[in-house]
Amino acid sequence: MALTEFLPNEYGYVALVLVFYCFLNLWMGAQVGMARKRYNVPYPTLYAIESENKDAKLFNCVQRGHQNSLEMMPMYFVLMILGGMKHPCICACLGLLYNITRFFYFKGYSTGDPMKRLTIGKYGFLGLLGLMICTISFGVSLIRG
Repeated sequence: MALTEFLPNEYGYVALVLVFYCFLNLWMGAQVGMARKRYNVPYPTLYAIESENKDAKLFNCVQRGHQNSLEMMPMYFVLMILGGMKHPCICACLGLLYNITRFFYFKGYSTGDPMKRLTIGKYGFLGLLGLMICTISFGVSLIRG
C-alpha cells in the first residue's frame, strides 16, 4: 500500500509549507554568513565577544535570530507532520503564519535591537499553539479509534 492512501490529498500543502521553511532557513543561514564577513567574525566562532569586536552585538543578533529558528524547527516540523495528518489545511495555514512571522522575527532581531524581533514575530507562537491543538486532536482521534 502506498503512503498516499493513508494521507489526505491536502497533505501536500503541509509538505510544501515545510519546504518553504527549509528555504527560509537556508536564507537565514546565508544572512549569518554575510554578517560574518561584514562584522569580521571568522569561523568557527559562534558568537562574537564585545571586548574583541565593536560590532559583536550586531553579529550576535543576526546569529541568534537564526539559532533560535533552528532551536524551534524540530518542534515545528513534528507538529506540522503529525497535526497535518488529520487537519492538513488548518496546519498548512498555521505553518504559513509561522513561516512568515519567523521571517519578521529574524529581520527584527537582525537590526541589533532584540526587542524588534517581537514586533510581528511574536505572532508565530499563535501558529505553534494552533499546531499543538491540531496534533492533540490527531492524537486523541488515534486513541479513540
